[in-house]
Amino acid sequence: MPARPLDESTVAALVSAATAAPSLHNAQPWRFRHDSATRTVELRPDLGRAMPRTDPDHRALHLGCGAALFNLRVAAAHHDLHTDTGILPDPSDPYLLATVNLTSTERPDRELARMFPAIARRHTSRHPFEEKTLPADVQEALREAAEQEDAQLVFPDQWHVEALLDHVHDAEGRDSLEPERVEEVRRWTRAGEASADGIPEYAFGPRSRSGRAPVRDFAGRGHLPGRPAVAFETTPNLALLGTAHDRPADWLRAGQALERVLLLATLQGLATALTSHALERADLRALARDPRSSMGFVHMVLRLGYGPAGVATPRRPVSDVLETV
Repeated sequence: MPARPLDESTVAALVSAATAAPSLHNAQPWRFRHDSATRTVELRPDLGRAMPRTDPDHRALHLGCGAALFNLRVAAAHHDLHTDTGILPDPSDPYLLATVNLTSTERPDRELARMFPAIARRHTSRHPFEEKTLPADVQEALREAAEQEDAQLVFPDQWHVEALLDHVHDAEGRDSLEPERVEEVRRWTRAGEASADGIPEYAFGPRSRSGRAPVRDFAGRGHLPGRPAVAFETTPNLALLGTAHDRPADWLRAGQALERVLLLATLQGLATALTSHALERADLRALARDPRSSMGFVHMVLRLGYGPAGVATPRRPVSDVLETV
């Protein structure tokens, strides 16, 4: 006997939660297709939102889609649905990133369900955090969260943090010499305009007067009236998220691990931010990994701490990203 189709409002709610995931410059590079007969949701990339200069191999695109996939799993558990997820299930169709079969005949994952409130609360914070080290038990919980999604989270020593910050500075200098990269970032910057995607002006955060926190300034050299200049951390709490290998399936797993870590951090009362600036060039990315760890490839640098939460950034309507057949 075939399973009864899910009602459209439930599927829309799942996809709405999925689209709250972070993505490079908030490009939201995902599409969903719901097969009502099989109770399956397919995830595909929206290649019109790819960034050929910043992300030529689509690694960051896969990370964003993986984060959205994790949110979908969390939302399904919240709605008492069990998920059976397949990553890149069809070798002949590399743009079918994942399939999620939704059933109500098996127990949902209660640990995932408990993360659901954090989806609406998680926002990137571009504000200063306190000069305070994360407690050891919090670090361990976040490491375990990454491991549950077959990824690794490493908290680098101070010498490595200093090297990472130097790499960010290097990347900023190189970007200024490449107008195409500058223009690609500008494409997703929404200064003085309303949009359903990109980084809106109200989310830029203050300008850095001092400190070494790796916060990308989306205002560039532009002046925004009333935008304050403040002191950021001199010793930011950074974490590296990565995997043993560097294939599309690993990128999708890393995206799910990233979102699991971010949601748990939010529930733990931490403010969170992401930076990929030092990973957008192959030579700097190779230098980012800690040679003393078993992590083969770094996919994201997280900045974590105690400070102001970020603000919500716009999202595309569910009707723009969901197709039902």
